[in-house]
Parts: sequence; C-alpha cells; structure tokens
Amino acid sequence: MDCKQKDHLKTCTCTYEPCSRKGLCCECVAYHLRSHEVPGCFFPAAAERTYDRSFEHFARLVAAGKA
Repeated sequence: MDCKQKDHLKTCTCTYEPCSRKGLCCECVAYHLRSHEVPGCFFPAAAERTYDRSFEHFARLVAAGKA
C-alpha cells in the first residue's frame, strides 16, 4: 500500500509544527501508542492545542461527550 501523505496533510489537524510524522498516519499512530498517547487528530481542536495526548485526557473528553 502506498502512503498518501500529500492527501493526509490536507486534513491533518495536528498543530505541532516540528512534527516529522505529519501526514504519515501509520507512523503517527505507532509513535503515540508507543508513548501511551492518542494522536492529536483524535481530539477536538481546543483539546488538541493543549498537547495533552494522554489516554486519560481523551477518556475525559469522551465521557463528557466532547470527543
């Protein structure tokens, strides 16, 4: 399967600019899972900008109906 990085970059919501994985979704997901985190694109915009990618933060948002 070919990576469609250019297509993914059009919709990538990650605001962390020095990220080398932008648009490389499988690399991004693998990186965050190794770090016990959720990728930023799973979060609503305001929550993504906090850079708190923890499972706990994501679970709180889901429980509150915000994600």
